[in-house]
Amino acid sequence: MHRLDLTELEGRIGYRFRNRNLLQSALTHTSFANEQKLHDYTDYERLEFLGDSILEMVSSAFLYGQYPDKREGELTRMRASLVCEQALDASASQIGLSEFIRLGKGEEACGGRHKESILADVVEAIIGAIYLDCGELAPARAFIMRFILSDHENRVLFYDAKTALQEKMQAKGIRIRYEILDEKGPEHDKRYVAGVMLGGKLAARGTGRSKKAAEQQAAYKALRGQEL
Repeated sequence: MHRLDLTELEGRIGYRFRNRNLLQSALTHTSFANEQKLHDYTDYERLEFLGDSILEMVSSAFLYGQYPDKREGELTRMRASLVCEQALDASASQIGLSEFIRLGKGEEACGGRHKESILADVVEAIIGAIYLDCGELAPARAFIMRFILSDHENRVLFYDAKTALQEKMQAKGIRIRYEILDEKGPEHDKRYVAGVMLGGKLAARGTGRSKKAAEQQAAYKALRGQEL
């Protein structure tokens, strides 16, 4: 069930809204708005559109200043790693955002509260809501810096782990392969356990809500030399 204590959520994100309807809209999925026939506020889609643009601009400016020697292609790849669905899902988990989202009964039953795509959209919608509420970029930028661009080097490594590991193993002539070792939980909230095999030997395990995410974590652990 979603929570109604918006004051608690404001405390978590470090911003107090003048217009609570904006925050409420940012948390409202289309399925809920349609089901409840809401008129006072809409779903998050328009706010997400705005927030996505702000996130791209802020992250681009940040990387441009942080890495003056990197070429456009490298900066583009880094930005993609920082603002992809998985990265924004991780930001949503950091906030505990899933418990505040308003979903229709059908979407709730299908596990929508834990879908990366929905959580990523809500993060972007909150960015758009903050900007509209205050009419200034600074608070939205502060949110992005705190929850998305913090620890950016480690995040870039994580979300580019499979490519980085592939390149490293190819240089050494070592064959790399991924296997799904286990599946846990109900169908709407499944967790996968993946293993990365280097030269035929299990090097690391990773878990995730999708097979791709589990493989990515396994690759990241292998790169970091973490034990099984």
